[in-house]
Parts: sequence; C-alpha cells; structure tokens
Amino acid sequence: MKRRKKRPSHLRVVMPTPNVADESWTMDFVADALVNGRRIRMLTIIDTWNRECPHIEVDFSLTGVRVARVLEQLRQRGRCPNLIQVDNGPEFVSKALDAWAHEHGVKLQFIRPGKPVERIHRELQWAPARRVSESACVHQSRRRTQAHRSVANRLQLGSAA
Repeated sequence: MKRRKKRPSHLRVVMPTPNVADESWTMDFVADALVNGRRIRMLTIIDTWNRECPHIEVDFSLTGVRVARVLEQLRQRGRCPNLIQVDNGPEFVSKALDAWAHEHGVKLQFIRPGKPVERIHRELQWAPARRVSESACVHQSRRRTQAHRSVANRLQLGSAA
C-alpha cells in the first residue's frame, strides 16, 4: 500500500521583508538570572530590516504599561515602526500596549501560538543579548564583591588598632 504524501492543512504565510529601517520591529522577552539567583527579564526590541536593537529594557518585572512607556520614549526620539511583531504573552496583549499602538497607527502582528519559526530572526538575536547581560552582571557582581571586601578589610584593620 502506497502512503499518501502529507500536505499542510493551511496555506503557509510568508512574512514580508521590510524595505527600510523602522518599518517592522519584533519584540520579545528574554529571561535570565543574576549571580545571586534573582530572575531578571529583558524586553528586546529589534528592527527586522537591519537587525539593529533600538532598545533593551531590563528589570525584575516588566508590565504592558512599561512596554508602552518604552515604545513612547522611542517614538519621542524619532523611532516609530509601522508594524510590531509579538507573541501572545500577557504584556503584549495588554490594553495599554493596544491603546498605544492604536493611538500611533502601529499595527500589532501576533505570531500564531506554537509557531516559533515565525520569529526565527528574534531567536538568532537573543544569544548575543544574553551573553552581554551575563557578562555585564558578572562584571558588576565582581566589582561589588571587591568593594565589599575592601570595606570589610578597612573595618577589620580599624578594630584591630
């Protein structure tokens, strides 16, 4: 018996490639942990035309209101896309981000759930961002440790005299 050739159940949508800078951006979150184990989140915004990263927002907690505030700051600096591609995370389906996008004529394009191939260019961008954040956190942690040691040494020398 001959097997039937498997065919896709739907048409595959090819994402159009942008022609100029700031035409299309992608946004997503990258999670990491500090040396002390505390979790941090990074909102990465990437211009899909030239793979430039106009902004990375790092904090312990990032809400939809904060995402809209970051986009407003970028808009005030003259950077505003026509389209932003995002996943279906709670920060991206928030009323605050939807209101900001509507007010400024920016289309939010949500990738289909379970289809990470639609954001492959973002996946390629996360690795350098993660390496930068890790090295910065390790460097900052080392500086703090050295500062704490020098203060402790001064205190010990002062008490021994």
